[in-house]
Amino acid sequence: MQITTLDWTVLIGYLIVIACIGLLAGFKVKGTDHYFLGKRMFGKLLMIGQSFGIGTHAEMPVSLAGAVYSTGMSGIWFHWKNLFATPFYWVMAPVFRRIRRTTIAELTEDRYGVWMGGVYIVFALCYFTLNTASMLKGAAKVINQAAGGDVGVNNVVIAMTVIFILYSFVGGLIATAWTDFFQGFLIIALSFMLIPLGWSAVGGLSGMKESLELYKFSLATPEGITPWIILMLTLNGLIGIMAQPHMLAAVGTGKDEKTCRVGFFYGNFVKRVCTVGWALVGIIVAAMVAKGMFGSTGLADPEDAFGFACRNLLFPGALGLLIASVLAANMSTCSAFMVDSGALFTQGLFRKHLVRGRSDQYYLWVGRLSGFVVTGFGVLYALFLIEKVLYSFLLTETLATFMGISILGGIVWRRANRWGALASLIVSIGVNFLLYWVRGERLDHWDANVFLIALIAGILALIVFSKITAPEPTKQMKSFYDRLDTPSDGEEDSQAADPETPSEAEQVDYAKKGRQLLIVNLLNPMKGSRGVGLYRAYREDLRGFSIGWVLAILLVAITAVFLSL
Repeated sequence: MQITTLDWTVLIGYLIVIACIGLLAGFKVKGTDHYFLGKRMFGKLLMIGQSFGIGTHAEMPVSLAGAVYSTGMSGIWFHWKNLFATPFYWVMAPVFRRIRRTTIAELTEDRYGVWMGGVYIVFALCYFTLNTASMLKGAAKVINQAAGGDVGVNNVVIAMTVIFILYSFVGGLIATAWTDFFQGFLIIALSFMLIPLGWSAVGGLSGMKESLELYKFSLATPEGITPWIILMLTLNGLIGIMAQPHMLAAVGTGKDEKTCRVGFFYGNFVKRVCTVGWALVGIIVAAMVAKGMFGSTGLADPEDAFGFACRNLLFPGALGLLIASVLAANMSTCSAFMVDSGALFTQGLFRKHLVRGRSDQYYLWVGRLSGFVVTGFGVLYALFLIEKVLYSFLLTETLATFMGISILGGIVWRRANRWGALASLIVSIGVNFLLYWVRGERLDHWDANVFLIALIAGILALIVFSKITAPEPTKQMKSFYDRLDTPSDGEEDSQAADPETPSEAEQVDYAKKGRQLLIVNLLNPMKGSRGVGLYRAYREDLRGFSIGWVLAILLVAITAVFLSL
């Protein structure tokens, strides 16, 4: 199928609308706090849309459909790896607001000192580069395949980059949040529009089971992904989410802590539902190829599965909507990464340590230009270095986990210090890459056993080196935990003065209102309850956490029952 006039009309219409939304929202931006954090005034729907849009990338349907095409429905766990981590998002969300900073680099500096903040900046810039590259490459693969394979993957990468840079450069997080909200609807369309067309083509579930091995319809099999691998992927996501450099802007920008919780949890849960759609596309393509439909006897690259379905199933107009949806999934996250990388460099390094005392407008332009430069490195990586999108995606997730050992560890364990943090990062990454090198595999490969060995080595390094070296200064630690112990509702300015140490009476009052944070008091929950009872003190955490588990289990159960029909 070729792109028709109707497809071009739909696609151009989308580009015009999204550019107008981004630019109109962006022209209101007047300063750095507005550009980088939207003045922390986003409502629940906007926060859900932002979390969903930023967390959903165009390489995801590409990589997941390819994995399911190769291994069966068990491949869904490559992206459902965070499903059982999702309930924890409700508990984690308030931390990103209470920390009262613009970037995770500033959090790291507050907790571990200036040079550890610098180490984090290096990690974060690498993360943005790798993740931007994998998103661009994944989206380009779909669009190139959908258009018949004649456009060229690298040409699509360049074209997409020009589009999202336009409104991100002008409007920052305000433009990104509003375009994420709009594009969220297109991403949902992307997740499910191919299913009814492919479903009838292969004869439904019974038709697929006639042409494929039955094990391919199981969610966990020895031939696919075992429960052990699922557990390791869950750990990967749970620890790594705290260190991902865009999370503070994505999660901590709600108008209050409840809004941050709702946005973070439900935005990501919608993504877990969409994952089912991407997986079904992969199994449908496997059945199409097995039946020899459209003259195909196999795909040279499994990651061409999603594009194969687009090219052979869509009708005029729908192909244009599909391409617009892919662009939506890609640009919503790339634009956020551009803004966040600008914030990282400007607020975490340039403004604090390189050039001080300039006007806010000066730093606003530094943020715009530095985000543009980081995006450029991501484009170069996408053009010349990515071999498999899935492995590139898992590499960024795993690096975030190794960094997350010190970030999460520094919140949970007050004795953790900078030497333990540095050791945990060096040891975990070193062990991970060394084992792959010894095995003769690419460094962006992912293996559950290698991951666990590297993770344990990193945690032990954090504990041992923290214990044998001096603790962090008392004043520094007091300021850090005072912020985490004090609710932040009603505060807009990320650069506002840090709160004073809450008195015992204030702490008891917070506990009575259910405002204590489990993640901050994880090693001593009784002390954090302030004598009012565990459930009452952590009521906000426990209610949402329980609902999250119910929804996660229901999603797996419904999917499993459906596949067993």
